[in-house]
Amino acid sequence: MAVLTSPARDVIASGQLAHLVTVNADGSPQTSVVWVGLDGDEIVSGHLGMRQKLRNVKRDPRVVLSLETGHRNPMGLDEYLVVRGTARVTEGGAAELLQRLADVYLGPGTKFPPVDDPPPGYVLRITPASIGGVGPWAER
Repeated sequence: MAVLTSPARDVIASGQLAHLVTVNADGSPQTSVVWVGLDGDEIVSGHLGMRQKLRNVKRDPRVVLSLETGHRNPMGLDEYLVVRGTARVTEGGAAELLQRLADVYLGPGTKFPPVDDPPPGYVLRITPASIGGVGPWAER
């Protein structure tokens, strides 16, 4: 069953920066700001190098994403989406994904990464387990 509702999918595809939380080896949280997109029912982000967030996911796949929407609801609260799930790291495809996301985050026609021969990198793939926050995706 797909966890992401249509309004949640819209937020993920909107070009809002996502805050990715992973778990460090000592149990403390590690937070990174990432670009995100959708690949079917998975949330994806591209990474050119093996960074701490990816090492954390390889050890412990639990993740949380939060995204502000830039909208305020009728009660005056700023809307945001929280996605809890599990993640996996796949090798390759980062440059192509980052180019696709650059069209959303930086504007159409922007070359990213801005090098001629980027490394294959890694794609982080998040399978959502639950969503929450403030917005139509969280209405009960």
